[in-house]
Amino acid sequence: MITIRASNQRGHADHGWLNTYHTFSFANYYDPSQMGFRVLRVINEDRVGPGEGFGTHGHRDMEIITYVIQGGLEHRDSMGNNSVIRPGELQRMSAGRGVTHSEYNASNTEPVHFLQIWLLPERAGGEPSYAQKMFTAEERTNRLAPIATRSGRDGSVAIQQNVELYSAILDEGAQVAHNLPTGRHAYAQVVRGDIELNGIPMSAGDGAAISDETALQLRATTPAEILLFDLP
Repeated sequence: MITIRASNQRGHADHGWLNTYHTFSFANYYDPSQMGFRVLRVINEDRVGPGEGFGTHGHRDMEIITYVIQGGLEHRDSMGNNSVIRPGELQRMSAGRGVTHSEYNASNTEPVHFLQIWLLPERAGGEPSYAQKMFTAEERTNRLAPIATRSGRDGSVAIQQNVELYSAILDEGAQVAHNLPTGRHAYAQVVRGDIELNGIPMSAGDGAAISDETALQLRATTPAEILLFDLP
């Protein structure tokens, strides 16, 4: 079963400095039928204006992944990390028993466009930790490259949940496949461009919750970029 979550069905708020879309219930957007999918709790697509951002705030018991699409996002946290995340980089912050951080557009002239993703951890109350890694366009072109996994396999960033997150940059007409073992689920998010998921058309901002499927075929009908979550 494949359930499409169209881009224009998402929650939306425009605060001037922040233009944000929520795939699942978040902040002032609440839909009891959209509280997440499996252990995937949040996918927010944010555009933050030049020099603007989120002041210091706290998190706990969440695996937080930031995936920058355009621009640069400056991160500072209570663990002492200070970095700028740019396109192709994945940042993982395990909030554990508690951490504070801030996120600001690193540019005073250009917007930053990114996805922030929250996953429920396998266990609560762990030690907070941080990782950041660049994945080149070459290693993600026309293939599903693992960028976050529980084991950290194949150079991916290790996360504290039995999830495999893949990234692919697809040329027009290119196709990738993924097999789901019995009992596993998936969520596909189109970052840019247009694809077909098992023949179903999807465009930038669209998502798809996938259950009771064993074989996934993703074909780009225009140049595209996608994220695919393999979920328990």
